[in-house]
Amino acid sequence: MVIKGKVWRFGDDIDTDVIIPARYLNTSDPKELAAHCMEDADPEFARRVQPGEIIVAGNNFGCGSSREHAPLAIKAAGVSCVVAATFARIFFRNAFNIGLPILECAEAAREVKAGEELEINLEEGKITNLTTGRVYQATPFPKFMQELIAAGGLIPYVRSRLNRG
Repeated sequence: MVIKGKVWRFGDDIDTDVIIPARYLNTSDPKELAAHCMEDADPEFARRVQPGEIIVAGNNFGCGSSREHAPLAIKAAGVSCVVAATFARIFFRNAFNIGLPILECAEAAREVKAGEELEINLEEGKITNLTTGRVYQATPFPKFMQELIAAGGLIPYVRSRLNRG
């Protein structure tokens, strides 16, 4: 799977309350969550993000509470992938569970700037900055995790496996 999109840039320690503020946790409707995604970090993000765009962030992205609303809000906002230096472990697992592709790559997280365009090959873990020509290498995920993302998350993945017998 290859993803292409413009970059939205965020720093270190973006916690789940920044991704989707607690005041909006009275709903699990993806559209409603998307409307408030990242609003405390960038009030324009939810209105301006376009389908397929990519978040690049620093260390410890998704730290804080274990709310599944955070990766769901990002995915529902149209973000196709998150690249960060590191992810909080619970966010990491929640992202895969809902089918949001994420990649850890400290070098890309350090160098990629807002507005640049990336092409990401998830199978290879290859991140190409189409603006600068720079290529970065993240560790690709095992085949079963790639299948989980392609299926749209854990529940659709399990359903498809059960339907196949």
